[in-house]
Amino acid sequence: MMPFVPLLVILPLGAAFCAVAMAQVNWLRRLTAPLAMAVVLANLVISAMLLGAGDIRFFVGGWGPESARGIEIVCDGLSKLMAVTINLVALVAFVFAVPYMRRFTKVWLFDSLLLLMVGAMNGVVLAGDLFNLFVFLEIAAIASYALVAFGCEAEELEAAFKYMVLGTVGSAFILLGVTVIYAITGQLNMAMVHSLLGKVGPGGPAVLLAAALLLSGLALKAAMVPFHAWLPDAHPSAPAPISAMLSGVLIKASGVYAMARIVFNVFGASDHLAAILMAMGTLSMLIGVLLAVGQWDIKRLLAYHSISQMGYVVLAIGAAAQVASRPSPDMALAGLCLFGGLFHLFNHAMFKSLLFLSSGAIEQQTGTRELKKMGGLARRMKVTSFCCRVGALSIAGVPPFNGFFSKLIIIIALVLAGHEVLAALAVFVALVTLISFIKVQRYALEGAAADAHAANAVEAPVLMQTAMVVLAVICIVSGLAIVPLREHVLGPAADALLGAGRLLSTGGAP
Repeated sequence: MMPFVPLLVILPLGAAFCAVAMAQVNWLRRLTAPLAMAVVLANLVISAMLLGAGDIRFFVGGWGPESARGIEIVCDGLSKLMAVTINLVALVAFVFAVPYMRRFTKVWLFDSLLLLMVGAMNGVVLAGDLFNLFVFLEIAAIASYALVAFGCEAEELEAAFKYMVLGTVGSAFILLGVTVIYAITGQLNMAMVHSLLGKVGPGGPAVLLAAALLLSGLALKAAMVPFHAWLPDAHPSAPAPISAMLSGVLIKASGVYAMARIVFNVFGASDHLAAILMAMGTLSMLIGVLLAVGQWDIKRLLAYHSISQMGYVVLAIGAAAQVASRPSPDMALAGLCLFGGLFHLFNHAMFKSLLFLSSGAIEQQTGTRELKKMGGLARRMKVTSFCCRVGALSIAGVPPFNGFFSKLIIIIALVLAGHEVLAALAVFVALVTLISFIKVQRYALEGAAADAHAANAVEAPVLMQTAMVVLAVICIVSGLAIVPLREHVLGPAADALLGAGRLLSTGGAP
């Protein structure tokens, strides 16, 4: 399976440049969307095939672990989980975009930029060294800046500029953190850095400075409170498929995934890093949902819920780090914390992408994002309304939808870890989330339309419906398939983090 792994990056990056070339020929310009869907589908098949293989680790260009500049590819359980998630959401977004993007010009540019972002996110989750992790983070970020501004309206341009400025600040922090690590260890490979930092000592001032810089930069990428200011503007302004990608996978791959790698696979789990993650997770979970409750713009409401739901994931990862760093660590409990966090990460990618696509279909068909101007959509847009309800029930944690199981596991793990207050807060946030989405059901799907355009809305095109139905089915099935997911996908992903010392002690050797 090793020859297939680089294709996850090579295929979308190559196709992105091919789309630009094809756009110069009139009859080829219409084929950029089919090319993009074919490439992402191939990536999804490769990612699914990799789930049945063992860990794959190799160096590009014949370099070995002894070289500080060696480019290592790491495809372990966590990388496979993220690759499947990224390419699944990307495929659905491309299908949805076929009719949705017809109102825009230069659709080929959209296809090219989205392929570039997908290839870069695949690179992020496969990178085994810190510098190439940073490079792929930047490629994904630059593509996302352009995609947020794709409509070229004042709102989009302002949101993209704000996103770019804050994203650049986060990138500067990350690059400074990588520089400090290189100055300490003379290495960039995560495995070697992990080994060398164990000899230097994790409590030195330079090591703490590097950790602070990296976590601050990645928290900004993940839109964790108090680094969240860019997200509520960027998500509503972007086209719906991009909102789905930003919330569904970008903040996870560029932020949460990278934070988990840094904490477990580079610095190693420790009390102070765990405390930082748990504090950020709790604040994001609570403040995000409270800010969401007062929103009447459906996409801004969903954007704030992205902050809140990612708080659950970061809190669970922090709890796992805290349990694993105890003098007598309970690795089974740490694994349970990670299982809940990673399961919620996957579930959030599904139900939040579904909700953003549903909101995009509603906005396109009604001409508004204001909940008070909608109404009665359950009678005029039955498929979209059904999918929106599935997404709402999933994010609110109502059984038997997938969000219920992941939130329940996180809450149980927090209680077992001795964090009863945090578990109670997690329950409270789930209840407020439910209340928030009752408002969506009441004003958007039921009642009478207050706007003439909304009153004449019809169902979205078939391809948009298809994309939403696929995600809705996953939201239902993944909750019921928790046992096989734990066995074949989420368990190996948690082991990739908890086994950092064991798995990385070879310095990247296969």
